Amino acid sequence: MSDPFKLPNFQNPDLFQQAMTHRSYINESSDAQLHNERLEFLGDAVLNFLSGEYLYKHFATKPEGELTPLRSALVDEQQLAQFALFLGLNQHLKLGRGAEKDGGRRNANLLSSAFEAMIGAYFLDTGSDINLVRVYVEPLFAAVVDTLVLTASTVNFKSRLQQWALAHQRENPQYMITGQTGPDHAREFTAEVYVAGIKYGTGQGRRKQDAEKNAARAALQALGLIDSD
Repeated sequence: MSDPFKLPNFQNPDLFQQAMTHRSYINESSDAQLHNERLEFLGDAVLNFLSGEYLYKHFATKPEGELTPLRSALVDEQQLAQFALFLGLNQHLKLGRGAEKDGGRRNANLLSSAFEAMIGAYFLDTGSDINLVRVYVEPLFAAVVDTLVLTASTVNFKSRLQQWALAHQRENPQYMITGQTGPDHAREFTAEVYVAGIKYGTGQGRRKQDAEKNAARAALQALGLIDSD
């Protein structure tokens, strides 16, 4: 099988360059005017659709309850950052001095955003041909999905905590976003999870849903339902 970790062929290289340009670079350089955040938004939508479609076809007998956490794992920050590293996107990033100094080329936040932006850029480069993007990303999914299946039971932390809460407290867990820190290139949310008014866990993440998932994981660890890291 050919190596799936190759950059797509861009007809318009300016789109790829925009996808690799972080906002911090725009703030400090006069030779660039467009950063990658809009492309990141588009790529996120494309990846969510294609990952869901891929799993739906690849696992024809799995119920929705198993496919949902698997999709989350396939396109979460850590996995997309891994894709970015495998593709060498860290070598192409255009970063401001602050982001560079803070280790931006190894930052999962920046790397996952760059991967999403690249997918958004490639979608536009193909003339919005979702079939060409599908041909590109499905081998990436295939390279990691079997490993993700083995750990899928540990991915759906929120569902596992909900099951415990309903069984023992007859209430659903309640999540609260209690903090947001960091600059644009390394923003992090903090979430807390409560059951029956008692706080069971705290978690952080680049996205609110990641922070909530990590709070649920911390709660499960505190309850002794999963092993601690």
